[in-house]
Amino acid sequence: MDLPPLDAQARQEWKVDRARVEEALEQNGLRYFRFGRVLPQGNLPGEASTECAFVHQQPVKPAHVEELLERVVRGLRRAMHPLTHRRKGAQPLSFNSEYDVQDLLHALLRPWVNDIRPEEFTPSYAGSSTRMDFLLPAHSLVIETKIVRDRGHAKRVGDELIIDIEHYRKHPDCETLWCVVYDPEHLITNAPGLKNDLDGPRMSRDGEVVVKTLVL
Repeated sequence: MDLPPLDAQARQEWKVDRARVEEALEQNGLRYFRFGRVLPQGNLPGEASTECAFVHQQPVKPAHVEELLERVVRGLRRAMHPLTHRRKGAQPLSFNSEYDVQDLLHALLRPWVNDIRPEEFTPSYAGSSTRMDFLLPAHSLVIETKIVRDRGHAKRVGDELIIDIEHYRKHPDCETLWCVVYDPEHLITNAPGLKNDLDGPRMSRDGEVVVKTLVL
C-alpha cells in the first residue's frame, strides 16, 4: 500500500488496486494510513487511545440527520450480511431489487426518524411525475435508491438520477437529495465520475436541491 513498484505498468496496476482497497474501507467507515494502520473515519494516528478505539468504541447517537444517513447508508452491506447468511433452518433474505434495499433502509431509519414518508409523488416534469422513495419532511430531505441490474443499466443509472433530480427540485419539501446506488457486482466503472457529475447544488428557475451520491 505504501511503496509503489518501480516498473511503470506495475505501478499503474498498484494505483488501481490501492484505490479499490481504499474505497472498500471507506464504504465500511474505515480509512487507511501509512504502515498498515486501518482506523475508523475521524480518528487520526497518534491520538490518545486510537489503537483501541475501534475495539472499545461505543455507539453514539448521531447529532444530525446527515451523520445518521452517512452511518446507515454506508453500513447497508454489513446490515445485509446476517440476513443473507442466516442460521441453519432459517430462510435467508435476498437483496436483488430496489424494493429489497428500500425496505432494509426504511427499517434501519425508523428507530431514529419519526416521520418517513415512502412513495410521495413529485411535481410534474416534462409531462410526468414520479414517486420519491423516501421523504423526510422534518429535514427537507429525500432519499432515492437505485440498484444496478446489469452493465447496460450501469451506463444509464446516471441519466435516470438526473431526471429524478429535475423532479425533486420542484418539490417544496426537498432541499437535499441523497442518491443511494447499490452496485453489488461492481458494474459501474467510474463511480467517482458519477459522483462528480451529480453531487452539489443543482439550480434552475424551478428551484434548487443539493445532491449527495453514495455508491455502494
